[in-house]
Amino acid sequence: MSYIAKNDYQETIDKAIKIANAQLQTFALVDLPPNKITPKYLADWATETGERHGFEVTVFGKDKSTEVGLHSFLAVGKGSAQEPQFIIMEYKPDNAKKHIGLVGKGITFDTGGLNIKVAGMVQMKCDMAGGAAVLGAMKLISDLKLPVRVTAIVPACENSVDAQSFLPSDVIQSYAGHSIEIIDTDAEGRLILADGLSYLIKNYKPETVIDLATLTGSVVGTLGYEAAGLFTNNEDLSKRLREAGDSIGERLWQLPLWDAYTPDIESEIADIKNYSGKPVAGAISAAKFLEFFTDKHTSWAHLDIAGVAFGDDEFAKTKHATAYGVHLITNFIENL
Repeated sequence: MSYIAKNDYQETIDKAIKIANAQLQTFALVDLPPNKITPKYLADWATETGERHGFEVTVFGKDKSTEVGLHSFLAVGKGSAQEPQFIIMEYKPDNAKKHIGLVGKGITFDTGGLNIKVAGMVQMKCDMAGGAAVLGAMKLISDLKLPVRVTAIVPACENSVDAQSFLPSDVIQSYAGHSIEIIDTDAEGRLILADGLSYLIKNYKPETVIDLATLTGSVVGTLGYEAAGLFTNNEDLSKRLREAGDSIGERLWQLPLWDAYTPDIESEIADIKNYSGKPVAGAISAAKFLEFFTDKHTSWAHLDIAGVAFGDDEFAKTKHATAYGVHLITNFIENL
């Protein structure tokens, strides 16, 4: 009988601890209350983590975001006392062989805006779970020193209500230069992601782009709490993401992005509208909206994680974060 030396396990143990630490910190970001987890808190967390783990962080506040032209992002945060923070993270190892771009929805609390939510608002502290997953993934990717360049953006703001809030029927601008008709202020996540995607693709030109967002209740109606919705027109990317998810228990299921759904986001008075107004195919029309702002990028995927970002189990007294996406994205990048 042969025995494997204890040291042979050490590399696996060290990696497992790093994965667990990144997930635990993601749990904390999502679970803490919204009066604690503000856009500024997320920006400071990113900055401090970047200093410790070796990735660069740039943060645009309201003035810089205005100067840059992040109009769609700023519109969502207009009704809040919390200043919006557009967080840009760059991990650039010397031996990088590929360049991946990530965008995570960072709505630190979502009232629905003037189209105020009539139910389920109490858990809307988790509406930044996509952003938290990207933050956690950046910590883990840099901690593991993966040989891939990663540029990540988390547009962070609060969708609240006051006299300055953006209005249903407003027509707003976007970083990409496209005008957007606002049908529903509760379809706000796609507005901040639109500017995040456009800014990332135009200024950093990553080979592959993935966004994560608790975007729609529709995806929960479709897939329940077992899988996230996957939207992409790149079949190789779809296959790699699904394999990465299956291997670690963070499942994805692909839904269509057919052109037949495009009329759902066509506007009579702007380049596009932010909500179809229909009670069907909500996750798909939201994905089609995001696709409009990818500049026809050939390797883009959208992950709607609304059903898997929060969960119930025997280890917690109430709903709590799952850190879905942290390990999935890292595993995907490891296997490029």
